[in-house]
Amino acid sequence: MSLSDPRIDTYINKAAPFAQPILRHIRRLVHKACPGVEETIKWGFPHFDYKGVMVSTAAFKSHCTLNIWKAALIPGVAPVSEEDSAMGQFGRITLISDLPDDETLLGYFREAKRLNDENIKVPQKPKDTTVKELVVPEILIEALKENPLAAETWDKFAYSHRKEYVNWITESKTDATRDKRLATTIEWLSEGKTQMWKYSK
Repeated sequence: MSLSDPRIDTYINKAAPFAQPILRHIRRLVHKACPGVEETIKWGFPHFDYKGVMVSTAAFKSHCTLNIWKAALIPGVAPVSEEDSAMGQFGRITLISDLPDDETLLGYFREAKRLNDENIKVPQKPKDTTVKELVVPEILIEALKENPLAAETWDKFAYSHRKEYVNWITESKTDATRDKRLATTIEWLSEGKTQMWKYSK
């Protein structure tokens, strides 16, 4: 892959007039901070890779964005919430002056390069292990009370298996379909079957 990608030239030239100097500025500083960086287009936006993704940028109708991929490990780069992650670490950029000064930005890019050089990964967030409460429809609760065998299977089932049955019943379009699915649920539970038992081979 060429260090310079002509598709990025095309992308910049097609961007709104306000965005073009911003994109060229970011591009120039990325190359200055990391001479070995490789340009490419991913998901329709300019990316700058060096031993993995390092920086990406994008232009929209009224703003630009800048993402440093391992920003969470770079001191001084403000963290972003998951809701704002698409905006990058620097928010809505409409002028070059919305970015940090050149030396600060170069420092961020050089640190991003070092993190990729040393293959340092961003720690993964721990998985949410909290047990979610499943809202069981009253008709199923009543049906389980009348069939101890089905109730015993229900009580032993994991959350995911219970949810499959609940969704199947509650997503019924008509009362007749709901009642039919409820009867089948009780029958299958009495036999110790999951809702997806036909595919569990």
